Amino acid sequence: MEIMDIFLNNQISAAIIDINRDFSGGVAGMIAHTGWMAKFVLIILLFFSIWSWAIILHKLKVLRKARKETDKFLKMFKEGKNLSDIYLSLSSFSNSPVAKVFMSGYTELIKRQKIKNPKAMLKGQSQGSERNIQVRDVKAIEALLKRSVSKEIALLEKALNFLATTASTTPFIGLFGTVWGVMNSFKSIGVMGSASIAGVAPGISEALIATAAGLAVAIPAVIAYNYFVSNIRAIGAKTDDFSAEFISIIEWDSV
Repeated sequence: MEIMDIFLNNQISAAIIDINRDFSGGVAGMIAHTGWMAKFVLIILLFFSIWSWAIILHKLKVLRKARKETDKFLKMFKEGKNLSDIYLSLSSFSNSPVAKVFMSGYTELIKRQKIKNPKAMLKGQSQGSERNIQVRDVKAIEALLKRSVSKEIALLEKALNFLATTASTTPFIGLFGTVWGVMNSFKSIGVMGSASIAGVAPGISEALIATAAGLAVAIPAVIAYNYFVSNIRAIGAKTDDFSAEFISIIEWDSV
C-alpha cells in the first residue's frame, strides 16, 4: 500500500512539474500547450476580432467625416445661400449624407422644372424654359428624398450587423471552449483517479482562456456597435430635418 502511495505521489509530482514547465510562459505558453479544440476556438475568435476591429476603425473614420461635413453643409444651407451655389459646392461634401440627399432632391427639382441649365437657381432666376412646380412634383420629390435618406442611412449602417453578430456570438463560442476544457478536466480526473490540481489544471486553463478570449472579442464589439448606432441615429435625424426643410422651400417657391 505504501509503495502504491509513493508511486501515485511520484506520478502527481511529475505531472505538476510538466504543467509548470508547459504553462510557465504566461498566457502565450498556456495557449501553445492547449488542446486542438481550444486552438480551433481561439482561431475562430481571432478571425472575429480582426474583422470587427477592421470594421470599427473604418466606421470611426467614415462617421467622423460624415459628422464634420454634415455640420458644415447644414451651416452653409442655413446661411440662406442660393440652392444653385450650394449645388456647385457639393464636391466639398462628398462624405455628407445630407449633401447627397440635397443633390438627389435638387437634381429631381431641376428635371421637373425642365431647366436647360442644371446649375440654375429656382424659378425666376434661371436661363431657359421652365415651368412652375406642381403639387404632384412636390410629392414626387418628397418620396425621392425619403428613399435617398434611407439609402444613405443604410450605407452608414453597412457592416454593423457583423459587430452585432460578434457581440452576441463570440461569448458562446468561448463558452463552448470552456465546456470542452471542463470535459477534459473530468476526463483527466477519471484517468488519474484523483481530483488533484495536476489532473484538472490543463483543462481548466483551456476553459479560462476560451472564456477570456470570447469576452475580449465581444466587449469592444458591443461598445462600438452602440456608439455607431447612436451616431448614425443623430445623423439620420439631421437628414430627416433637412429633407423636411428642403420640401418646405420647394413648396414656398411653388406658391
